[in-house]
Amino acid sequence: MDELSPGVALARDLIRKASVTPADAGALDVLQQRLEAAGFSCRRLPFSEPGSPDIDNLYARIGSGAPYLLFAGHTDVVPPGDPAKWRADPFAGDIVDGELFGRGAADMKGGIAAFAAAALAYLSENPLRGSIGFLITGDEEGPAVNGTVKMLAWMAEQGEKFDHCIVGEPTNPNELGDMIKVGRRGSLNGRLRVIGQQGHVAYPQRADNPVGHVLALCAALKETPLDAGTAWFDASNLEITSIDIGNAATNVIPGEALVRFNVRFNDRWTPDTLKAEILRRLESARPPEKFALEFDPCNAVSFITEPDDFTARVASAIAAETGRRPEYSTSGGTSDARFIAQHGKVLEFGLVGKTMHQIDERVPVADIDALTRIYGRILQSYFDAAS
Repeated sequence: MDELSPGVALARDLIRKASVTPADAGALDVLQQRLEAAGFSCRRLPFSEPGSPDIDNLYARIGSGAPYLLFAGHTDVVPPGDPAKWRADPFAGDIVDGELFGRGAADMKGGIAAFAAAALAYLSENPLRGSIGFLITGDEEGPAVNGTVKMLAWMAEQGEKFDHCIVGEPTNPNELGDMIKVGRRGSLNGRLRVIGQQGHVAYPQRADNPVGHVLALCAALKETPLDAGTAWFDASNLEITSIDIGNAATNVIPGEALVRFNVRFNDRWTPDTLKAEILRRLESARPPEKFALEFDPCNAVSFITEPDDFTARVASAIAAETGRRPEYSTSGGTSDARFIAQHGKVLEFGLVGKTMHQIDERVPVADIDALTRIYGRILQSYFDAAS
């Protein structure tokens, strides 16, 4: 086998650590050893909270001045599923036909490895004219309670303030260079308990079937779009994710039903205004005594980082390496960028995400090397502009 590039070798070593949330399995150790050898000051930040798994995290920085470019990501991964269905062991980091296989190859150990390799190469060839940092959590694929949120709070307490941040999530839908994420929609989960009256199916006049109420209430939630989208965002959408009645009997009218739903919402809404609109729609369909509405705490509010000179430099670096001018997008699900945006300017750019969370997750080794070069161009441009 040909000698692996630093980025691919690091990605392989990270994949070999089975860091399924909340386990770290030594993944942070692998990264920390590489960074400390290059002069980074590293802090391990374990956090815990009742009801959530304990999480280990890593903060690393080299330099003390401005500008400060921070890279953020996660070494935790989702479970691999049945390993027998994979072409290669999901935690072996095997290269098959020019592609690196393994859980986390795309999401997002490959991105972390590319940025680390780019930073180490840059530091070996250039004097440091600011600061480079890493904010790496083990809790992005989990509850997101003891990871990035608490690390950012710790940074604020320590006076650690970054100027710009790149999250290495797999943002590209098809080819490297397709897309930069400059924002994300928010996410709100709700539960609707629909209340009826249990009874015998032969005597419906003595019962109140909640299924009829469910149909009317769900229609009220879905029939009229929440909005038509905004300047930077697609339309908000509400999806019914579950209807549970729990009735195994064929001769019993059920007494109640539970409806679960999720709303992905744009910058037209806040969690409070969205909750008020949902309640209004439900009350227009059925009286309040026919349902009970609850929402989970919302930690995913929509955000947008308006494109600026930094965004343009990132786009130029991508175009110079790939020949593609990336689209600025706010599509997709949530990421830890939603927390980082509360502290400074953030964008997301990483590998192609077609196989993330799938059996046979993989990325071409050529893409890891190209992404490493893109990050290197960004570092060069970023600090050249500051000199």
